[in-house]
Amino acid sequence: MTRAVVDADVLIAGGGLAAQRCCETLRRGGFDGRIVVLCDEPRAPYDRPALSKAVLMGEREVNTLAYREPRWYEEHEIELLLDTAARELDATAHLVELQDGSRVRYGQLLIATGSRPRPLPLFGESERVHELRTAADAQALRDMFASSSGELAVIGAGLIGLEVASAARTLGMTVTVIEAAPTPLARALPPSLGLWIAGLHREHGVDVRLATAVEGVEHGPHDVQMKLSDGSQVTAETVLLAVGTVPATEWLTSSGLGPGAIHVDAGGRTQLPDVYAAGDAACYPGPHPEQRIPTQHWEAAARQGATVARSLLGQEPLPSPPSMFWSDQHGRRIQLVGHSPDRCHVELDGDPAASDFVAWLTHPGLPPAAMLVNRPDALPQARARIAASHPH
Repeated sequence: MTRAVVDADVLIAGGGLAAQRCCETLRRGGFDGRIVVLCDEPRAPYDRPALSKAVLMGEREVNTLAYREPRWYEEHEIELLLDTAARELDATAHLVELQDGSRVRYGQLLIATGSRPRPLPLFGESERVHELRTAADAQALRDMFASSSGELAVIGAGLIGLEVASAARTLGMTVTVIEAAPTPLARALPPSLGLWIAGLHREHGVDVRLATAVEGVEHGPHDVQMKLSDGSQVTAETVLLAVGTVPATEWLTSSGLGPGAIHVDAGGRTQLPDVYAAGDAACYPGPHPEQRIPTQHWEAAARQGATVARSLLGQEPLPSPPSMFWSDQHGRRIQLVGHSPDRCHVELDGDPAASDFVAWLTHPGLPPAAMLVNRPDALPQARARIAASHPH
């Protein structure tokens, strides 16, 4: 039986921040065509950063995270298809097949399906082993925190893992962070700053194991036992797997765009006609023309969603500011502006021991980056200095 085809002038696959900003920018720019958004969760687009912090600590409920009230989508005639995910793209026919077998015919397509946690098959399936991507994940982890005696093991010292470790310690839990790399946030920060972050967590009672991998896992009736590469063993009631993410683009394999991050131009255009990408699924041009940089952070998704809308409106992309992400850990606001150069020189302004400093990361011939700790007022100046150093 052939299912009905829905027609959309603009179809957005994915219901996250990039999708939301694209919708807002299109309507604000006067676009009056039919916009259809595929949300793979049973809720409208919502703000995810709070999931690893305020939601886990009970300071916010997941039903308060929505970007807009339901009436906003009605007033702006934006159709949200909840609990609906794309399964395959036929770019020649301008059709997207959905998981239920129905299809959507599009005039223009934005791929904003984001990313998903990188799996660790070693841990198998267990109600004590969690990931954190969605509101449902956060609620399940919060419920586990409330029902356990308070032993948490975090596998991976990236942003999500470190933020959850901070939240769990605030709740009084016993926390162990296990990281295979020599330092936390090794892909984003030079070793000295990664070690500063490790020290911050240790000061707050987190057991941070660096350059250590999990080699064996046994599931007991009330806990998970992990054998580590240094010969030690860690036992925890709850485990969070936080070893990074992969773009959620497997559904694009037959189209040639997936799997993996989708390379786009400065306007978000892919190699396929009338197909764009933004957010975690996309790889935008970097400071140098030959670079393509995946930027899996809130600020980038917001900017790129708006950029695609401008392209759809026939407008040129605005100049991109230096990339930025932030994190709240143990009461410290940590911000990174720009891309940390390899083998960079670190110049400190302030006092790391007091968690009050700016670290400038420089390398000859490359734009600098800056890490700010409890220095939000210095962010505009840091952005300006880094922007001035980018090639035009």
